[in-house]
Amino acid sequence: MNYKTKLNSIKAFIFDYDGVMTDGFIWTANDEVIVRNGNVKDGYAIQYAIKKGYKVAILSGGKGKSIETRMNMLGVKDMFLSSKQKMDTYYKYLKENNLQKENVLYMGDDIPDYDIMQNVGVATCPQDAAEEIKDVADYISHQKGGYGCVRDVIEQVLKLQGQWFNEDSKEW
Repeated sequence: MNYKTKLNSIKAFIFDYDGVMTDGFIWTANDEVIVRNGNVKDGYAIQYAIKKGYKVAILSGGKGKSIETRMNMLGVKDMFLSSKQKMDTYYKYLKENNLQKENVLYMGDDIPDYDIMQNVGVATCPQDAAEEIKDVADYISHQKGGYGCVRDVIEQVLKLQGQWFNEDSKEW
């Protein structure tokens, strides 16, 4: 089945963080402060999807106050950080939110995302994802991680479902 057809069933987005929401580079200062580079257009799309009633979650092996701060600013409530076993968290999230796997679009970029990507409605990845991840992706964004790949997939879903660029889209 064409991945665009599958987008009609999407009700939730789950994203890895480092390498998807960010460009994968992590800067540290004083061995305490971690700085990650992201994209403001990804942020706009995330908050807009939430405004339109979609579930958005972060499922990442990464951790840090910077992730929590950024996601809180965008209205993301479901953050699963320092996740060692993503599949367990994923199945629990589905159950708690009354979702079927067909309702989920997941975006990952590296090997820890492999199993989940084989168990979602639409598996996506940034253009610069690991080859193993590209091999199981339904869609490979034309954007790299941290450079708009999140916006790319959210925009596709919302446009297809008639939820993009409405009157309320002009307000942050």
